[in-house]
Amino acid sequence: MSHQPAPHEAEPDTPNLDFQGTTPYEDYVQASVLTHLQHPLSDDPGEMVFLVTTQVMELWFTVIVHEWQTAAQALREDDLPTALAALKRSTYELESLNASWKPLAHLTPGQFNSYRSALGEGSGFQSAMYRRMEFLLGEKSASMLVPHRGAPRVHGELEKALTEPSLYDEVLGYLARQGYAVPESVLDRDPTRRYEPDAAVERVWQEIYSGPDDTAPARLGEALTEVAELVWRWRNDHLVATRRAMGAKAGTGGSAGVAWLEKRAAKNVFPELWTARSHV
Repeated sequence: MSHQPAPHEAEPDTPNLDFQGTTPYEDYVQASVLTHLQHPLSDDPGEMVFLVTTQVMELWFTVIVHEWQTAAQALREDDLPTALAALKRSTYELESLNASWKPLAHLTPGQFNSYRSALGEGSGFQSAMYRRMEFLLGEKSASMLVPHRGAPRVHGELEKALTEPSLYDEVLGYLARQGYAVPESVLDRDPTRRYEPDAAVERVWQEIYSGPDDTAPARLGEALTEVAELVWRWRNDHLVATRRAMGAKAGTGGSAGVAWLEKRAAKNVFPELWTARSHV
């Protein structure tokens, strides 16, 4: 007669199910914290989708900031492989971030209006982590610290990010140390100011792209171009989703809505990387 396992006996391939406290998975991921951060303020079921999607975006902002900080630090140390690896990872993360628009991309004005009042004066441009992303891209603006004056830790982190060189500043410093003619005026510029295109930097990228595709600077240029394109797609997806949901009405938080997003979408990240291509 074959032995039948008692009801309390686990099958040989059953994972360990008996823990004294919370599971190791919960201890590491903090899933119960993440899944209890949603507090809708309306009765509309669509608000839960909007709230979770926005929180997911914040998590992607966080990891992308981490990647770009890793890349910036590596470039300061002339460690191109580490920088390229971080930039490559960030492109996968940007693709996932951009895909986060899917649940919101087809909202009608009526659907959005069902819970829009719950946002009050809340607006995405108040996101501190997204602002850190923009600062790393060279889109610096001291005025964007103002909304965070009431949160000392967040304000301090943003102020630090404002005063540090951007990712692109570190790229240009790396290229200068490799012998390219990046002007001193660019290398010594005030890091708290928005990066403005420079003709000499354009000529540097023109020189790089006129040479072999497999050089280290060319590979860096293409990695940055991938990032820039995905950032552009993020801005445009945001613009289209907003246009579908609310047309040309003023945005939440007093922003100009679509008009403000159109202005943002028209800007290129790492501008000379794009303009130099016209001269190659």
